[in-house]
Amino acid sequence: MLADEPVLTFSKLSAGRTRVLALANQKGGVGKTTTAINLGTALAAIGERVLIIDLDPQGNASTGLGVDRKSRRASTYDVMSGEKALADIIHDTSVPNMWLAPSTLDLLGVELEIAGDKDRVTRLRNSIATLPDGDDRFGYVLIDCPPSLNLLTINALTASDAVLVPLQCEFFALEGLSQLIKTVDQVRTALNPRLTIQGVVMTMYDPRNNLSGQVMADVREFMGEKVYETVIPRNVRVSEAPSYGKPVLLYDLKCAGSQAYLRLASEVIQREQRLRAS
Repeated sequence: MLADEPVLTFSKLSAGRTRVLALANQKGGVGKTTTAINLGTALAAIGERVLIIDLDPQGNASTGLGVDRKSRRASTYDVMSGEKALADIIHDTSVPNMWLAPSTLDLLGVELEIAGDKDRVTRLRNSIATLPDGDDRFGYVLIDCPPSLNLLTINALTASDAVLVPLQCEFFALEGLSQLIKTVDQVRTALNPRLTIQGVVMTMYDPRNNLSGQVMADVREFMGEKVYETVIPRNVRVSEAPSYGKPVLLYDLKCAGSQAYLRLASEVIQREQRLRAS
């Protein structure tokens, strides 16, 4: 558990199979990696075994969890190229109950390397299927996708049960969301019929900025109940935490950003509960 952790209003859920969530948005700088790290930390805080898969060649999730580049001797590149099993590249993190499959810049070239392979869009799904079961099973696998709709993102969507979309409160938010929805629909039709959109989380919200409020209203009108009630605010502690190799929930649990991510985790769990009950 996290030090000085408040009592959370949700409980461990993963009695069934592993749930795989892709955090995707083809636009960079929307809080995707920050959301992957901190949502994973919040889920781990309630006892879920969580694996973060860093599928972005920039490797920001790996850096943000304190895994420096020199120690990434094996990475998601080795998994996607077929050189190693996913279980063989997993690192411990400073967060109890949370592990990381790190990324390296080598991942930039993997799309060309596997472009001619028959299993090029199912590499990640097949790798996740080889993870341990039983007591060593991960309750949640969160995939941090690259900021583009390329073969890596298609692999993530093909491997996932649902997509969580971080969306910055800015003018072009809806334009990028429409393209992502089209891609999700295409993957659902051709590759992964179980794929759904788990939800859209508005990030970098500034209540002093009228545009932030207008964008949020527009997205809620467009997506309805798919938009989480929780909104992630602009918060300096959230921005500082990655430079210390920590999730913001470990860096400053009481800041507004940390509390928002705890509320987001509660909403994610509640949606998962409703899904299992239906």
